[in-house]
Amino acid sequence: MPQRNRPDLTNRQKESKKSASRRVEESRLESTRSVPQVAIHDEVAPIVQEHPEDAPAGWVPVQQKLAATTGLSVLLVDGRQPPALVASNNNSICHAFQSSTEYVALCDPYCGDAHRRALSAGSAVNYKCHAGLQCFTMPLQIGREQNLAAIGGRAFVSAEDYRNLVDRFRAGELNDLLASEPFENVIFAEPQRLDQLSERLQKAVRTFNAATLSPSASAPEPDEAITDLTAGAVARATQVERLPDLQGEVDRLRSELDHRSQLAESLQRFLERISSREPEKTYQAILKHSMELLKAERASLWVFDEDSNEINLRAAAGFAVPTDQVTPSRIGEGIAGGVLETGKALVVSDLETAGFTAAPAERKYRTKSFICYPITMRGRKIGVLNLADKIGDDKFDDVDLSLLEILGPQIAVALEGAEWRERATQFQLMSITDPLTGLLNRRYLEERLTDELNRSERYDYAMSCLMIDIDDFKSYNDRNGHQAGDVALKMTAHALKAALRSADVACRYGGEEFCILLPQTSLSEAGVIAERMRQRVAEKEYPFGKSQPRGNVTISIGISTLGKYIDTGEKVIAAADRALYTAKSQGKNRIEFYADNLPS
Repeated sequence: MPQRNRPDLTNRQKESKKSASRRVEESRLESTRSVPQVAIHDEVAPIVQEHPEDAPAGWVPVQQKLAATTGLSVLLVDGRQPPALVASNNNSICHAFQSSTEYVALCDPYCGDAHRRALSAGSAVNYKCHAGLQCFTMPLQIGREQNLAAIGGRAFVSAEDYRNLVDRFRAGELNDLLASEPFENVIFAEPQRLDQLSERLQKAVRTFNAATLSPSASAPEPDEAITDLTAGAVARATQVERLPDLQGEVDRLRSELDHRSQLAESLQRFLERISSREPEKTYQAILKHSMELLKAERASLWVFDEDSNEINLRAAAGFAVPTDQVTPSRIGEGIAGGVLETGKALVVSDLETAGFTAAPAERKYRTKSFICYPITMRGRKIGVLNLADKIGDDKFDDVDLSLLEILGPQIAVALEGAEWRERATQFQLMSITDPLTGLLNRRYLEERLTDELNRSERYDYAMSCLMIDIDDFKSYNDRNGHQAGDVALKMTAHALKAALRSADVACRYGGEEFCILLPQTSLSEAGVIAERMRQRVAEKEYPFGKSQPRGNVTISIGISTLGKYIDTGEKVIAAADRALYTAKSQGKNRIEFYADNLPS
């Protein structure tokens, strides 16, 4: 790897890391070579992120266990990063940035320089990176290795920071990173969790060193190395001289620490159970486990949409009416909207006594008691959880509310993650979708065409391509206005897509041109599909269709198919485009095939 990634290396270290050095140096320098942009896009490999074979012997499982139990990122570094020696539970956003030769420079002043900052300070240093992630770095001595530092956290602790990063994706600034799935493992945490990780990391190192540096000791098990502070506190407490006036206090402290440890573990397990990479599963899991804990037979989960200022139903259990018939509520309206506006939970033992109007009879509520709980994170409104019809016709009370107050932060974290994963999917769709017609765009076509060509060549499948143009569209647009032109484009796109099969790929190529990929489709089969499209458009009634030269809106279509000399994406499209030109020059509203092969 580059020398700047390995300051002050011993000869032994230099020798053992030559292979990793070459890999990272090649990927770093690839972006600086004077080659065409397409070659860079196709050939530059992602930057190496870690080389755990060079980490201190026995340390990797300790670090992996620590990252897994805290839910935060932990990296061990011995120079500029990337690469790290070991990267555990890495935040997917960091992985996306630091794997990219184009974007890694954004991280260089932060995590890239963390090793130097830690060793210069001689203690933990907190910082927030360009992506808004809260991190810390601290020097470590593991075994006899002194030139080491840890990077920990890599978590969003502020909803505003979180929103700012997503806005950068929304604006298109970071669209090239979407292919790296930056939202696959986004980490959220309260600030105190990073402080706790720092303490646990130091303790893990002390325990590890005590075991490995002792001549008679064997390497510690991961669980032993990261035993939480509770065990240490209790062990020290038992060493206190058992004087009568101290014994009761020691016992009380032991009990309190044990209780806190068990509660923390229970909450961590709850968060794991309700979190999923699929938003819909997260919504359902939140309902399921909340209902089990509070013994409710009916529940609903609503999520706040900041743009519309409404709460929308995401999941429901026990509803007597279909959920798709439930309309959104504006914040401040109704019980749920009012609770989210004030941020104060509502526990009602009898809704009529409390002055609320009973729900319509068709809702079939069995009891009059319910809980409406606002889900927030650091002051930001996220959603509302409703629970009703307690098992055994019991009433909800403050004990139930206390349990929700404990679980609330975990629910908020899981719900925030689900919402942003859902938005990330929307951003990905937006980046490959034409906003006017709803068809896929040219960028997606070019990527998909390569995949389909490879598949066709591998399995000897046929593949055809249609290039389509709306006849005399310029005169239609000039005569009737751009808004009418947009309507015509939408109607044409709808007609084309209606004639396709599920495996076919419809794209807006540009202006009034469309391109259709037909996987596993011969030239004759493509002709049948093309004729179906031509007829659909010709028979469709456009608002100003009668003003066209033929009395209606029509299309011309050129067809090409994969062949011996038409063997690249560019040639397939060029052949279809030539056939389209022939169709236009021979009278329009017709289909032409490119039967001859393009010259090599």
